[in-house]
Amino acid sequence: MSEAARTAPTLDDFERALKTVHRVTQRTPFESSRYLAEVLDVPAVYLKCENLQRTGAYKLRGAYNRLTQLTPEERARGVVAASAGNHAQGVAFAARELGIKATIFMPLGVALPKLQATKHYGAEVVLEGATFDETNRAAQQFVEESGAIFIPPFDHPAVIEGQGTVALEMLQLQPEIETLVVPIGGGGLISGVAAAAKQWAAREGRPMRVIGVQSENAAPYKPSLEAGHPVTIETRPTIADGIAVARPGELNFEMVREYVDEVVTVSDDDIARAIVMLLERAKLVVEPAGAAGVAAILAGKVHASGVTATILSGGNIDPLLLQRVIGHGLAASARYLKLRILLPDVPGQLVRTASIVASQNANVVEVIHTRHATELPVSQVELELHIETRGHEHGDAVAQALRDAGYTVRVGERY
Repeated sequence: MSEAARTAPTLDDFERALKTVHRVTQRTPFESSRYLAEVLDVPAVYLKCENLQRTGAYKLRGAYNRLTQLTPEERARGVVAASAGNHAQGVAFAARELGIKATIFMPLGVALPKLQATKHYGAEVVLEGATFDETNRAAQQFVEESGAIFIPPFDHPAVIEGQGTVALEMLQLQPEIETLVVPIGGGGLISGVAAAAKQWAAREGRPMRVIGVQSENAAPYKPSLEAGHPVTIETRPTIADGIAVARPGELNFEMVREYVDEVVTVSDDDIARAIVMLLERAKLVVEPAGAAGVAAILAGKVHASGVTATILSGGNIDPLLLQRVIGHGLAASARYLKLRILLPDVPGQLVRTASIVASQNANVVEVIHTRHATELPVSQVELELHIETRGHEHGDAVAQALRDAGYTVRVGERY
């Protein structure tokens, strides 16, 4: 048995944690998706809807489990956390339920809904730092000065135990699950879920496969696993800010190495498509990080056999971001298409092209007509059409109809 297996929470630990977190958490819905089952060609795919959890994410589980283990003296000192979102809300809510003073450090640019929710749960919020690293340093300085207890977002046994309770709820309802697809940031969720699920499966004498999913712009686990130890990477911007972590947690890394079978990555386009799919087909609002597992399924990154499940880990998305993500997701699915068309600079061409688009049952949502671009011949103009289509095949048909009419058509960059 490896060192990680010896030091990881046991199945008894996870089952005790489940009783603890149920004092404040909900047993969130566990919905089936026939569409995703068809995509994977498996008997069933289930969605664990932690986006419908209290505070809008699974983070409440680990935060509450950790806070219940504080001594009376530690509770009196108060707790501190640094977070831009779900961990902040989980700690604030758990602290309120237990009568503990909570101070939450958040970056200056934190989304307004997350800031308001954290304050609503009774925490004192300190806005500090332009980046999360600066915010975290400010929180650590406050700990040194005040003596308050720091509550880490993922790298702590009690937090891992709390997050692992998600797996027990899933397996209690669908014990035949063979594959779990789990988003990864720092690793708190997948550490707990993988350890609990693998130990449960071992007790039942059956196999269990666990696949982790990271954003390709913030994916430290693959290089860390290759190196054999946690490494720090340079992250790039991603819509999945909830899993945008530059370095795995130390304990989390060891548990992922022990219990997780594979780690894959997905693009922001993949995630945007997944959010749109969940809105349209499942009627669920899911934040980008929470949709990572579905994104991996839709992108063909998951190879599963048997009943499969994924965790929609959160639903806290700023409406303004949701608006942009929906547009991006529709564009990534070729539901929005930008066409650039060269036209002779003579009357009637705009009407003619619009008629061709209409004949293909596509809808024009924006028109830009210019004759001043320097690269255009004097006798030609460029028409830019933004159109709604039913997908790639429909978009190709519209472009081909315009080409068949004699026009030069370029499919422009997506928006």
